[in-house]
Amino acid sequence: MSPQRRILVTSALPYANGPLHFGHVIEAVQTDVWVRFQRDRGHECYYVCADDTHGTPVMLKAEQEGVTPEQLIAKISAEHQRDYAGFLISFDRFHSTHSDENRRLVCDFYARLEKNGHIAKRTIEQFYDEQKGMFLPDRYIKGTCPRCAATDQYGDACENCGATYAPADLKDPRSVLSGTTPVKRNSEHHFFKLGRFETMLKDWTARGADEAVRAKLDEWFKVGLQDWDISRDAPYFGFEIPGAPGKFFYVWLDAPMGYMASFEALCEERSKRGDPLRFDAFWGKDSSAELYHFIGKDITYFHTLFWPAVLDGAGYRTPTAVFVHGFLTVDGAKMSKSRGTFIKARTYLDHLDPEYLRYYFAAKLGRGVDDIDLNLADFVARVNSDLVGKFVNIGSRTIPFLTKHFDGVLLPPEAAGSAARAAAAAAIAQCYEERRFSDAVRLIMGHADQINAFVDQNKPWEITKRMQTDASLKGELHRVCSEIVHGFRALAIWLQPILPRTGERIAVELFGVGRAFRWDDLERAPLKVAPYQHLLTRIEQIKVDSMVDSSKTDLQVGTATLPAIEGGPLGQTCSIEDFQKIDLRVARIVKAENVEGADKLLKLTLDLGDHGVRQVFAGIKGAYVPSVLEGRFTVVLANLAPRKMKFGESNGMVLAAGPGGKDIFLLEPGVGAKPGMKVK
Repeated sequence: MSPQRRILVTSALPYANGPLHFGHVIEAVQTDVWVRFQRDRGHECYYVCADDTHGTPVMLKAEQEGVTPEQLIAKISAEHQRDYAGFLISFDRFHSTHSDENRRLVCDFYARLEKNGHIAKRTIEQFYDEQKGMFLPDRYIKGTCPRCAATDQYGDACENCGATYAPADLKDPRSVLSGTTPVKRNSEHHFFKLGRFETMLKDWTARGADEAVRAKLDEWFKVGLQDWDISRDAPYFGFEIPGAPGKFFYVWLDAPMGYMASFEALCEERSKRGDPLRFDAFWGKDSSAELYHFIGKDITYFHTLFWPAVLDGAGYRTPTAVFVHGFLTVDGAKMSKSRGTFIKARTYLDHLDPEYLRYYFAAKLGRGVDDIDLNLADFVARVNSDLVGKFVNIGSRTIPFLTKHFDGVLLPPEAAGSAARAAAAAAIAQCYEERRFSDAVRLIMGHADQINAFVDQNKPWEITKRMQTDASLKGELHRVCSEIVHGFRALAIWLQPILPRTGERIAVELFGVGRAFRWDDLERAPLKVAPYQHLLTRIEQIKVDSMVDSSKTDLQVGTATLPAIEGGPLGQTCSIEDFQKIDLRVARIVKAENVEGADKLLKLTLDLGDHGVRQVFAGIKGAYVPSVLEGRFTVVLANLAPRKMKFGESNGMVLAAGPGGKDIFLLEPGVGAKPGMKVK
């Protein structure tokens, strides 16, 4: 056993304006599996998290619901903690960024940064919504892209051509809150001088980021690190900057400090019960503890540039590493409310066992930033095959022979079997440590296959029948079944980080351990096994279908939480003559490809029947995997003037709904539509 390590782990803070969904669950499961493995190995490992509670969306969501922001975040926090617990996430502390601890931290950080010369103040020009009486964040402004003239684009980036720009560069800007044209007003803002930390960040990146993340960071370093605006104007839900009335800390400054605030709250809680835990031992500049953040790739910039720089500038230690994972798709496409695949954590828990999803996610997760797909048919097949058909089937087929004929007494494990299990344990542990959970699952299930093959080769049921005429075979039955159960117990220990409830049940109910398994239990052979208890059942397809139907119902009855910025007023009234100028056609997507150098574009080759084949560039990369689009039908604006782009010429525009980015949904005609048909 390696020396005991001291480890603090966090996962990204869920935003407090809506319920948890599968995207939150996969990250929490990934983190929790790693944390549980470290604890099983005997290490001192803490896992903290919190709700991210500040910002304009929370303020507007509360206003929409007729409650105060404090009331909204309290309700959301209770829901989040309930659902995380439902998925067996083992937080040591789940806190809130709207806490006394976090207020003290952010004010102290700001004072330190200002004292050290890392803060600048200057006047900037911003859009202001006179009807709502507030300055508008970039994503609350829409207009026409200044580069490609695509309409209905956000104030910071065009999802059609991939251009980035300042809100002031938009043509025909409008507020998504009121639909009015915003005006420009001057306001003094506070900036963090990020560029000062470029050398430190490059050095930290070399140690604290995986290769794929380092490549992305190198791109940002080449562009140059700009000063970071860390203030927002009232009205704003957050912490007011000391000595600056009407100015508030930007949510992305105080949100990562929620990790520290949550750990500080844990330290205070432990101190009250006489079990002290020192904050500085983990966050102090000279801390030797390990500190890891698990995050999604969409927030890499904040966690690998701003956060380490702010920590360093304020005199704290930086993270040991930031572990970045990809996005989650369902059935090959972005989670969709209309298809019922935008599944909330609670909806799943109302229909299925949480350990099934924990297992499936673990079986798909590696250490890279590749996207992970949840294929619902594969989910059913894999859980039924692996967990029921392979794993628990070993115990259910064998333990009854031991309890019936030998009172549950086990013979010592055979040397060959012990050596094989020890070798497997070392390889599996390495996979867990390196977050290669899919490799760990593959090795575990490979061992399960070997045990099942041993069962089939030795056929204990046949030995039992032959014992009726040959009592000397009883020793052989005892040997065979004991060796199988030793293997079953090893599987349970290896799977326990993924299946904590089932693992503990096996430890307590079958092997009488009195606690959950620890990794070093592999080194101690059990003496007895209790009568087999039912552990897991097969997934019925009807339950998955019911879950999907419930997700669709959530949307239909309006219970799904939609982004506060979605929607806006209807467009200007047009005449029938105006509409008749638009030629909408059914198109079949022949080919879909990524566009080199474009973060948001896919190149689509469209079949319009008698009207030929078109090439169209569409800003839907954030929502769709190219391969799943091929063969699908959609609707295209066929008489749009061709537009020359640096990637090629785009001849048309596909129609989609949603605010954009990850939340965009291609329009699809009904069954029977043919390429080239006119949409009327």
